Amino acid sequence: MNNKQPLPLPADSLYRHCDPATLPFGDTTELEHLDNYYGQDRALDALRFGLGIRHEGYNIYVLGSSGMGKHEMLQDFLHQQTFDRPKPSDWCYVNNFSAPHQPKVLRLPCGLAQQLRKDMEQCIEDLLVTIPGVFQSAEYKARLNDISDAFNDQERQAFSELKEKAKARNISMLETPSGYTLAPLVNDKIITSEEFEALSDDEKTAIEQKINELKEELKGLVQKMPMWVKASREQFKKLNQSIVQHAVGQIFRELQNRYADYPDVVEFLALVKQDVIENVDAFREEEERSSVPENLKNRIHEFPMYRVNVLVDNGGACTAPIVYENNPSLSNLLGRVEHEAQYGTLTTDFTLIKGGALHRANGGYLLLDAIKVLTNPFAWDALKRALQSREARIESIDQLLSLVSTKSLEPEPVPLDIKVILLGDRTVYYLLQAYDPDFNLLFKVPADLSEELPRTDANTLGYARLIASLQHRKGIRPLDQSAVARVVEQGSRLLEDAQKLPLHLNLLTDLLCESDYFAGQANAEQIGIVHVQAAIEAASRRMDQFRERVHESILREIQLVDTRGEHVAQINGLSVYQLGEYTFGRPTRITAQARLGHGKVLDIEREVKLGGNIHSKAVLILSAFIANRYARDRPLPVSASLVFEQSYGGIEGDSASVAEIAVLLSAIADIPIRQSLAVTGSTNQHGQVQAIGGINQKIEGFYDICNARGLTDDQGVVMPAANTQHLMLEERVIDAVKRGAFHIYAISTIDEALTLLTGLPAGEPDDKDEYPADSVNGKVMAKIEAWIKVARKFAVDNTQGGDRAD
Repeated sequence: MNNKQPLPLPADSLYRHCDPATLPFGDTTELEHLDNYYGQDRALDALRFGLGIRHEGYNIYVLGSSGMGKHEMLQDFLHQQTFDRPKPSDWCYVNNFSAPHQPKVLRLPCGLAQQLRKDMEQCIEDLLVTIPGVFQSAEYKARLNDISDAFNDQERQAFSELKEKAKARNISMLETPSGYTLAPLVNDKIITSEEFEALSDDEKTAIEQKINELKEELKGLVQKMPMWVKASREQFKKLNQSIVQHAVGQIFRELQNRYADYPDVVEFLALVKQDVIENVDAFREEEERSSVPENLKNRIHEFPMYRVNVLVDNGGACTAPIVYENNPSLSNLLGRVEHEAQYGTLTTDFTLIKGGALHRANGGYLLLDAIKVLTNPFAWDALKRALQSREARIESIDQLLSLVSTKSLEPEPVPLDIKVILLGDRTVYYLLQAYDPDFNLLFKVPADLSEELPRTDANTLGYARLIASLQHRKGIRPLDQSAVARVVEQGSRLLEDAQKLPLHLNLLTDLLCESDYFAGQANAEQIGIVHVQAAIEAASRRMDQFRERVHESILREIQLVDTRGEHVAQINGLSVYQLGEYTFGRPTRITAQARLGHGKVLDIEREVKLGGNIHSKAVLILSAFIANRYARDRPLPVSASLVFEQSYGGIEGDSASVAEIAVLLSAIADIPIRQSLAVTGSTNQHGQVQAIGGINQKIEGFYDICNARGLTDDQGVVMPAANTQHLMLEERVIDAVKRGAFHIYAISTIDEALTLLTGLPAGEPDDKDEYPADSVNGKVMAKIEAWIKVARKFAVDNTQGGDRAD
């Protein structure tokens, strides 16, 4: 038999040290700084491609898990890159005089929008000074008097002619407070009523006929008077307009010359000039102390229709804007139209239009968290509409849902020239790819951030330079060689891979800041290894209470876990608990029962719905392995059950499958298993042991229980050989291994695990496919043969009993 028991791993294979002597510097102040995106060559190539290509739909999705420092990394990269992009434009809204509910948008070179706004305010101020002065001029008053006198002369002449006509017909036209009246004359004297009654009937009739005719003429004359008044008003208006046009012409002529290169602005100024001329009376209203500059400034707000609403001002830098919107709601993305309450009514105008992130980032880059956009109502659809139409059209949730009927505006949309960069994890990216058909059309460039890089000498030095840059940026104390080496080692431990270095900048930054705190507590000028270690231990202790409670329940034998002796059908499995970023391991008792049956392995965890899909898969795999090894050409006459004892939550993962095979074979063959060993590892259908996760925490969890009870020098952990490269165990475990008080065994096959756990050779088949009788496999085969005979006996008895019944 060639079943040698695997030897324990040497202590130097349990931890990959970083020798400070190999680091060519005294402290991090001697190192050249690295960018935040160190180690991200693949993602940077994708970013350069996505930012450089100008075709539609080539927006970017940056894939990376939480803690990678995506935002800071991307901001640094964008600020250091120069792309062939034109200077961003300024955007502003102005009044649409023909349709005030549809304000017009103006595009101006960067920095010019604010200048236009100031120029228009100055223009209004100049108009408020110039126009009232024009109407106080002697020339204007003289021309006004001429028009008024002409009207009065026309009225006076018309009534005078009618009066003469009446007198020629012996009728007097008298003017009274209530109007005009007609009376007969005799010898140029108005006769009394008695004298009129004394006249003959023919004379009376003739007089009445004359008076009626004159009344009609008088009535016609009075009816013409409103037309004369209207005509005079038109003359007054034309006079005012001609006077104002001459007065304001110089003001607008200067503005139009200043903005002659911008036709839209010139057109707007012409419309403003025309509206001022048509509504000149608004500028003639005088207030007390109207000549005081402060009052003029206040009066500017009485003319919002002539003002300029600056939506986006890029005058500060005139470089492509980089905008990160932390709260990408619909209004924060697309802008909004605000309202003011006046006398219980909501009113608005174009000066209350506010821009959104799309407006501010126009001509540059907009950074958004994918999950925040997706979870804000209507924001994702609105973003897609804007990218598809290449314009930012202001929308409100109230309008989309038709919740209110408040009068609002329909601003002209702003044309978009923008790169949108979404930041999120891989799950969201692949879900969008699968379920949103627009996503692949709009975000064609994935930039996949690396989570790790190989731990080579060159990369270790590069990692030290990255530490130096973070130390400088955060303003913390420099780290000496030993501190950097400890940070490197802790990075590999957090990554659970001794051959890798993590690129999670947030975790690295936190460790540096916390180490700096402990260095400050010790009044040290530099961060040393003791300060880094203190930070690591403090972070662990802050979240260590639950681990202590779990281990305490085992030590008090509330939860049953044996670490000495031997038991049949009982084994120590290892599991990992994860609470946020804190993980710890603990041993768990796994038991099995086996009896004569029909080849079914009952997964109790699955039956009660506490077992996850991966665990259930592992049980099916081990069932296939056992059936293939021990009953390939016959039915397996075994019914068995597996359970994690005292587990009251879900069980998931396949890392217990080696332990489950061992405990099942122990139950079948009545072979005791050493309780001084704990087992972890996954297996396939061929009995090969595969790597699992959380190996360091699992080993440390079992060691802590054994150490608390007292080490017996034969305790240890059986683990997959493939996990050897992941070992970064804490010093307390390594010291115990060095003393020979604790052992760690690396296995590659189930048979190696069986040899270690039972103390018996696993056994190898001979030419007849038979195993040695004193081996584990031989004992299992013997038990199965015995059950097969019993099963045949039951089958014969049942058949005979059936014949007798017949």
